[in-house]
Amino acid sequence: MPKCYSQQEREYIIKRLKEEAAKCLSQYGIKRTTVDEIVKRVKIPKGTFYLFYQSKELLLFDVILEEHDKIEKQLLEALSRLNPKEITCEQLTDLLFEFFKVAEDMPILKMLNSGEIEILTRKLPADIVTNHLLQDKSMVERFFEKFVPEGNKDMEVFSVAFRNIYFATLHKNEFDERHYDDALKLLIQGLVIQLLQ
Repeated sequence: MPKCYSQQEREYIIKRLKEEAAKCLSQYGIKRTTVDEIVKRVKIPKGTFYLFYQSKELLLFDVILEEHDKIEKQLLEALSRLNPKEITCEQLTDLLFEFFKVAEDMPILKMLNSGEIEILTRKLPADIVTNHLLQDKSMVERFFEKFVPEGNKDMEVFSVAFRNIYFATLHKNEFDERHYDDALKLLIQGLVIQLLQ
């Protein structure tokens, strides 16, 4: 019979699972992170893990989403300090460029590449991935709508373009490092020019 945990114990175990999963993810990547390693670090029985998460992939996805949410929060806070009517192309380009650079430097997001993401999403329930993509799309559309008069642009297209730039950053190691930042800024600037016109 599974052990009953108090709400406080449950919160503590989930917090510890996420902390150790984040460390394993940074150290080993998705493929080589195991439930056995995580539970050993958290000092709980393996069966207890499955009381909280149905799979390793769901836990790792939670950890990645927390990092994603931190970046999103930082971006939205930075945007809230700007006046949409007075923002210049250069200011918005710089802000978005910094967003991408912060994402690149986050330990968990830094080690991810498109192959790792593909492995993870293949093993997640389709509804969880779809729900995340819809939330992500909604956030990007809300972000862009702040800077464009209503009905002037197709926000869905800008949302897809923004995500495409992000996914391109997952291939950073395939590009010429000398020109990477300038090329990234150029892509962002092109998107911003189209957005603000």
